[in-house]
Amino acid sequence: MSSQPESSVSKPWSTPIGHLRAWVTMLVVAHHAVLAYHQDAPPMPATMDGANRIWGAFPIVDTARFPLFGLFTWANEMYFMALMFLLSGLFVWPALKRKGAGAYVCDRVLRLGVPFAISAGLLAPLAYHATWMQMGTPGGWPAFWAVWTKPGMWMSGPAWFLWVLLSFDLVVAAITAAAPRWGDSLGALAARLRGPGAFFGALFAVASVGYLVLELWIGGLNWWTWGPFTIQGGRTLLYFAYFVTGIALGARPLNEGVLAEDGALARQWKRWANIAGTAFALAIVAIIAAFSARPLRMPLHVATDLAYTLSGASFTLASLSIFLRFARKPHPVWASLVSCAYGIYLLHYPIVTNLQYLLLGAPWPGLVKAIVVTGASIAISWGVTAALRKLPGVARVI
Repeated sequence: MSSQPESSVSKPWSTPIGHLRAWVTMLVVAHHAVLAYHQDAPPMPATMDGANRIWGAFPIVDTARFPLFGLFTWANEMYFMALMFLLSGLFVWPALKRKGAGAYVCDRVLRLGVPFAISAGLLAPLAYHATWMQMGTPGGWPAFWAVWTKPGMWMSGPAWFLWVLLSFDLVVAAITAAAPRWGDSLGALAARLRGPGAFFGALFAVASVGYLVLELWIGGLNWWTWGPFTIQGGRTLLYFAYFVTGIALGARPLNEGVLAEDGALARQWKRWANIAGTAFALAIVAIIAAFSARPLRMPLHVATDLAYTLSGASFTLASLSIFLRFARKPHPVWASLVSCAYGIYLLHYPIVTNLQYLLLGAPWPGLVKAIVVTGASIAISWGVTAALRKLPGVARVI
């Protein structure tokens, strides 16, 4: 995610949006924690450098399972990374106007590029070393490092989000250098979307176009990889569409229009929760039909993609509406969580995988293990982040 605001005075801020960003970070931790206990988790490959690289997505696989984790992870896959790009985009235009394109790029390199380098260079190997240990490969850390540093092996884990967000920031900074008022024009366009329904329709349209362009070409599950630089290729334009949507919303005061705390979207939270549930059910049906079809014909392929983007847009509106309605008041615990959310995102992955590895022999149900790993990972990464932020200069970055 984009790191948190420098201060509530120096740039626009919204308590519900801050709480939502922290909540999505918790979902990311929980998502990674439950994968080891997913009912469809594949068998662990025998070696890390073989043809089967599924360990990149499932670094630890336990025999304990819980059947409902599939629905949880599918629901997350529909929207939560796209929503993170939208939330990150909300603060882009005010920062660009205040700092200028050059200073903005320097700030983004510091707050995204440096953490990415640390995450990919140190934290990712610490996370995937647990995978190496579960495989039982001899040789210890030196043997792991020799394999890890082979061409095509180095994975960055969840830190992929940082370099992609930085790339998007560089694109919009270049646009700003060429057209300094483009964000204001985008904000004026967003201002015409006066109701939640109009905003939902626009988000669904741009997300669908962005997703269909690449998904029909390369598939939605294929990852592009250049060393530690990875991204789910079919979703690249989808994520950029959400990012630009966030810029459009953030070009106006956050407590006006769609994101008004007392606006129509906040009042209609029940409606959007019901819409999200219905859209998710339709998406699951479409995905099952697509996986069952042999061959997958183009009409069903397009319909499945549209069901996916419909569910993602619905979950996004539902999330925004619920937090605009119920998360308006600051709270000391949430304030700490909001300030530490970026650090939690950066630090959680090696904590998750090593806890999963340590619990492999525990005779506990999959649900219990997932709850323990989630809670402990949040608590540890939260505490470490809070301690690190007390060091000189660290709070500027995380």
